[in-house]
Amino acid sequence: MSGFDSGSGPGQLAAVAELVAALIPALDCEATIGAVVRGTRAHVTQVLVVDDGSRDATADAAKAAGAEVVQHRANRGKGAALRTGLAALRQRGVTHVLTLDGDGQHLPAEVPTLLAASADAPCALVLGARQHEPGSLAPIRVFGNRFANRWVRIACGSTFEDTQSGFRVYPVAEALALGCRADRFAFETEVLIRAVRAGIPVRSVPVRVYNPPAGERVSHFRGFSDTVRIVLTVIGLLLRIR
Repeated sequence: MSGFDSGSGPGQLAAVAELVAALIPALDCEATIGAVVRGTRAHVTQVLVVDDGSRDATADAAKAAGAEVVQHRANRGKGAALRTGLAALRQRGVTHVLTLDGDGQHLPAEVPTLLAASADAPCALVLGARQHEPGSLAPIRVFGNRFANRWVRIACGSTFEDTQSGFRVYPVAEALALGCRADRFAFETEVLIRAVRAGIPVRSVPVRVYNPPAGERVSHFRGFSDTVRIVLTVIGLLLRIR
């Protein structure tokens, strides 16, 4: 099941980096994707960017930085981009996938923290719990994150600091076997709930993040509509799985 053994010394982390691929779902990230790819490649050999229908030069910038790129002709949502990437990497024999966003919020310098946690628990889904500076998030985002955390606790009986973080390490075969169907931001919530219910261990580790000033922030998360979509996904799981 696992592609590497537990233990996270320097030699072990180097071996893990050879077995883990990075997956970056990206939409209109031309200005930031290059730095994200280059920073990630300092820690992980394989980097796959799924360009989810970008209208700018995201794909070209990612390729120039050293990533392989798969493109969706039209925007299909973050969940669909993650499924595309996970399935493609699974076909190549990759056992673990590190995911991070292309907008620069997730710091590549924190990748070793997630790799170490994954090396210690190879069967686990590892969550990077984002440590936001006070006042760095819009109130609607703070509310949305807390609201989603509460619904996840209701659905699976476990409490996690940051259920909405896309900075993660997935054991690929186990994640795909869960059969998650959500296409947008609700995908990551669905994966987490189904993983807990399937008995997959979940580890949460604190990570630093970068939240740019409000005027510079580019986010495709729509506070109200995406929060509603997440809640509806959770309710659907509550009705189907008890």
